[in-house]
Amino acid sequence: MTEFDAVDGADPAATVNGSAPAVAVNGADPVAADVPIRDAATVVLLRDSAHGVQTWLLTRVAQMAFAPQMTVFPGGRVDPTDSSIALVATEVAARFRCSELEARSLVGAAARETFEEAGVLLTSPPLHLGADRSEDVEAGRISFGDLLREHFVAVDESLLRPWARWVTPAGETRRYDTRFFVAAMPIGAHAEDLTTESSTASWVTARDAIAQFESGERLILPPTLATLHSIAAHDTVEQVLDAAAGRDLSPVRPAVTVDSDGMRVTLDDGTVYQVQAPPAAPPASV
Repeated sequence: MTEFDAVDGADPAATVNGSAPAVAVNGADPVAADVPIRDAATVVLLRDSAHGVQTWLLTRVAQMAFAPQMTVFPGGRVDPTDSSIALVATEVAARFRCSELEARSLVGAAARETFEEAGVLLTSPPLHLGADRSEDVEAGRISFGDLLREHFVAVDESLLRPWARWVTPAGETRRYDTRFFVAAMPIGAHAEDLTTESSTASWVTARDAIAQFESGERLILPPTLATLHSIAAHDTVEQVLDAAAGRDLSPVRPAVTVDSDGMRVTLDDGTVYQVQAPPAAPPASV
């Protein structure tokens, strides 16, 4: 599962409900009745490089029904078992202004998705396992909580710093309240492309990813792009982590309009993002 697709999820900003004539995105009904908002978590893995802060980015396969070929961070929706993972999430609860139970679910989902999709464990003490164990968790052969207990480790809340919050606007057939976390790559850990939903995965500086978007080389939807811009404002991972404590975590509720110029996503502060459409792709496989 990825940032935009937790089995069947939608991107927090990819909906159309603005003042212009409504147009469906990837089959979404612009006048659909309001639907419940589900919790989701996204993790921005970070590491330092000679050219700036790098982030671990996935490119979704062209055959995906939603957001094909888009650049994403690891992430997905919260599963019911995530709240049962042994961890403390007091600080996350305070920062996101939610209950500690909800915070545990968010941190658990963030850690689980990072392990499933990148093979990286955010635990104390540090632990490094092979890709086969990530596959076991994703396939349901063992729960993430049981895996941690098997190795006598626990998710370390301090490694996951709250960074942003995006909520899918009304009108989309699936809605998510997605909390974004930043996390420094643990020493000795190695990220891998472990999800079948991505065609490529690699470390890219936030600044390079933005430049690739601006040149048309890389497709990026607004939540990811806004996050990359906020990361690119810093020169080191330490600066990013230090900045996390002062971040405004008010929900971002984008307004999306479609007119003769295409699709635009407008944020509360007036920032406007023009959304690129992916090129035609082969039919999705069954």
